[in-house]
Amino acid sequence: MLAEPGDFAEWRSAARSLLADGVAPEDVSWRGSGEGASLFSDQIVAAPAGQLSLPRALVEIAERVICHRDAEAPARLYRIVWRVARDRHLLARTTDPDVDWLRGADKAIRRDVHKMHAFVRFRRLGEEAGRESFAAWFEPTHRIVRLTAPFFQRRFYGMDWAIVTPDARAIWRNEQLVYGSGGTKDEVPDSDVVEDQWRTYYGAIFNPARVKIDAMRAEMPKKYWKNLPEAQDIAPLLAGAGARVERMREMAVSAANPRTEKWRTRVPEELALTEDVTSLAELAKAVGRCTRCPLYCNATQGVAGEGPERARIMLVGEQPGDQEDLQGRPFVGPAGQLLDEALAEAGLDRTRLFLTNAVKHFKFEPRGKRRLHQNPTSAEIDICRWWLDKERAFVQPELIVTLGGSALRGVTGKSASIKSMRGSVHELEGGARLIATIHPSFLLRLPDRTRAAEERKAFVADLIRARKLAA
Repeated sequence: MLAEPGDFAEWRSAARSLLADGVAPEDVSWRGSGEGASLFSDQIVAAPAGQLSLPRALVEIAERVICHRDAEAPARLYRIVWRVARDRHLLARTTDPDVDWLRGADKAIRRDVHKMHAFVRFRRLGEEAGRESFAAWFEPTHRIVRLTAPFFQRRFYGMDWAIVTPDARAIWRNEQLVYGSGGTKDEVPDSDVVEDQWRTYYGAIFNPARVKIDAMRAEMPKKYWKNLPEAQDIAPLLAGAGARVERMREMAVSAANPRTEKWRTRVPEELALTEDVTSLAELAKAVGRCTRCPLYCNATQGVAGEGPERARIMLVGEQPGDQEDLQGRPFVGPAGQLLDEALAEAGLDRTRLFLTNAVKHFKFEPRGKRRLHQNPTSAEIDICRWWLDKERAFVQPELIVTLGGSALRGVTGKSASIKSMRGSVHELEGGARLIATIHPSFLLRLPDRTRAAEERKAFVADLIRARKLAA
């Protein structure tokens, strides 16, 4: 007999005693209090000394699944624990009916917990001793108050609050979290002054151009609407979405980069994309006129390669960055500065190398006043290979070092992981050899300093290998 259905500690205590006594699942009847008198004694004898060892993953799942409203949940959990005690690999058998039920129930609980985190709305009750107090009514699908209360404790530590559900309630007061019996919606105010502010905010952030009603209903099922203050605004907002989208379309769009047209007009019409370029200098000017893919529309200018016409080593990066786009030179931004340092450590002189990129225009996403880098697609890399092949034909390098996956595809025409290509020397058509390594921007993104130092050391080692091969 379980006095509080959904109480993991109570179920675990009973299950341990039964397991210790060797009581098989089919010999146990699990009931909640008030489900009728028992033919036999409801007392569970204390477990003998010693503990049963179970996989941590099972204990964590059981702590959630015991909250499931399925009346058979305690019995099914006990059967699974009984079986796992005799078969440690049971949970790996996903086709097993018990395991399938366990994972499905756990998924339902985790989803219910997520919904409670998202849709609890507090109403202000007042203030006492300098601390505000709030209350909320919520109707979860399962008995998840004990699972969710710690989340609200962390998030609203500085105020007193109570969350009331039909099954139980959680109360945070004087920095103590306690639980009590369930209640009714009448115990919580219907509204407060904060709700008007929240509804105004919700209406302001509602984006009519991105409304997907089916997806919204999947993430915010109608069963929760009656307790959400913004729910009364959803229907009018949806009804007016079409008109708001039209008004957005009529608004002026942001102006293009003012430098773009300036740089385009510097390239003569006769040097547009053509097979007639006869030197790297002409090729560089032609890159500035390239319109082979839409990337040219927003970029300031195309950025061609830079270096001696007969360099023995060619370094190929991904694409120009923000600073490269503005200055018209490859590898002059933060990643370029890091590359310069690595080249110096490896004993390579940048002025004797040819540096270029697989894609010649800066691909970015506007974010306020900033332009955030975006990775080029395979199609964009393939379209831009015409320029890279032309540069290779003029320079005729003995060794090509690709920096990153985009560069690797630009040189080889195939998608391959850096991990699979790194550490070896590969022969290319035409006699050149290839070394694949990471892009220096990868080092800038690593938050772990220890790992960043290790990766930088490996990067410099790749450059040293390239110097020795070219020598």
